[in-house]
Amino acid sequence: MTFSLEEPRRPRRPSLTPMIDVVFLLLVFFMLASRFGLDMHVPLRLSSGEGEAYSGPPRLVDIRPETLSLNGIAMDPEALIAELGEMTESEADTIVLRARDGATLQHVVSAMEELSGAGFTSLTLVGTGEAPADEGRADEAAPVERGDGPEGARP
Repeated sequence: MTFSLEEPRRPRRPSLTPMIDVVFLLLVFFMLASRFGLDMHVPLRLSSGEGEAYSGPPRLVDIRPETLSLNGIAMDPEALIAELGEMTESEADTIVLRARDGATLQHVVSAMEELSGAGFTSLTLVGTGEAPADEGRADEAAPVERGDGPEGARP
């Protein structure tokens, strides 16, 4: 049996600093991992060349970055919706959308939202058959110069 003459130590309180660090790390992780926006579902029919017969006058909406045009006539969205209302018998009549002159996906979706908001339910997107003009494509990238390898040979 050993006796100690030292006075007993008080129990040491654990430091809260590491726990606060972990809480902040978890907070940052969940803030970065969460979604802040709402996902949007865009109902869209792609033309396949087959299907139901098209009836009525032509309803081709060209979507350009700065304007919309109906059958080749440029107009603002309100006039376009009014003109389409006169050309269609019901809201389920097909309206053909075509992106032109570098229109982005955002331009197409904005036009679709305008038309859907006006009550048109049958929107069909057709392609132009052209490749998009993209300056940053990988097949047109500048060649990468490489330095000498460990053996001194160039690839």
